[in-house]
Amino acid sequence: MDSPTLFGDFDTTELLLYAFFAFFAGLVIYLRREDRREGYPLEDDVTGRKEPLGGLLFTARPKTFLLPHGHGTRTVPNFQRDERTIAARRSAPMDGSPIEPTGNPLLDGVGPGAWAERPDYPDLTLEGAPRIVPIRVAHDFHVSPEDTDPRGLPVIGLDGVKAGTVSDLWIDRSECLIRYIEVALDGGTGRKVLLPMTMAIVGARGVKVRAITGAQFADVPVTASPSQVTLLEEEKVVGYYGGGHLYATRDRQEPML
Repeated sequence: MDSPTLFGDFDTTELLLYAFFAFFAGLVIYLRREDRREGYPLEDDVTGRKEPLGGLLFTARPKTFLLPHGHGTRTVPNFQRDERTIAARRSAPMDGSPIEPTGNPLLDGVGPGAWAERPDYPDLTLEGAPRIVPIRVAHDFHVSPEDTDPRGLPVIGLDGVKAGTVSDLWIDRSECLIRYIEVALDGGTGRKVLLPMTMAIVGARGVKVRAITGAQFADVPVTASPSQVTLLEEEKVVGYYGGGHLYATRDRQEPML
């Protein structure tokens, strides 16, 4: 059966087709505007010159978000850039050329050790309590008897050197899982650092770490509070171990062949 004609040669099928085209074009424009709320405008990789946003069609209007737990508001896009000085130099004067660290890449936030300037307050549960805390604070959590409890086990770096001993476990109250292992470092300094659970290999005889050496545990960023960790501190801790996968030893920075 032929489609009913609305007027002339224009029928319902054509109307629906054009309506779909218009909807899809509007959807693409909307998505391209929304994905420019953070990280824009782009900058030239060599000169740092800001590149055009794409005109009114592809520039998102500022939107203000109300943050939970009394943390105020945040408006994006705000066109603010990261003003931190990077301790690295460009290996070649061209776009996309790799950078070479000039300081301690595990601490300076270079390459795989990069970290974002997140707020310096702890992530919170829906009830407003610190989300990630040690088990000594969250008394209603425990390690399942069927699993290995790493507390008291030695922590071994990638070079086989013992860095310290597991003193506690930091759990995520919202997700009910272990986020960090607390390591009491050897040497009698009383210093304790966090080890991301995702970068630890827990065995019956110890906890092995492939990211950094035993000696490099001494420089892991510490938390300001012994019972909670802020979003910014998490960034720096995870970035430290992430950078170790490339910068912990010299041979990791060399070609495979």
